[in-house]
Amino acid sequence: MSLDDRVTDLESRLAFQDDTIQALNDVLVAQQRVVERLQLQMSALLKRQEEMAGQFATLEEEEAPPPHY
Repeated sequence: MSLDDRVTDLESRLAFQDDTIQALNDVLVAQQRVVERLQLQMSALLKRQEEMAGQFATLEEEEAPPPHY
């Protein structure tokens, strides 16, 4: 294998690796966006759950009979 062939082979491998790295980076960026969106949704759900739990606690307190019964 001549030097020119080896250099050509290395250049072709480098180009393939660059394409692969770019594709992996694109996927990683997309997944990070999904994770951030899911974190925001989870925070909103937790806040909503806490609000609803507070409402149910208030209703339970109102429905309880007075202590002298």
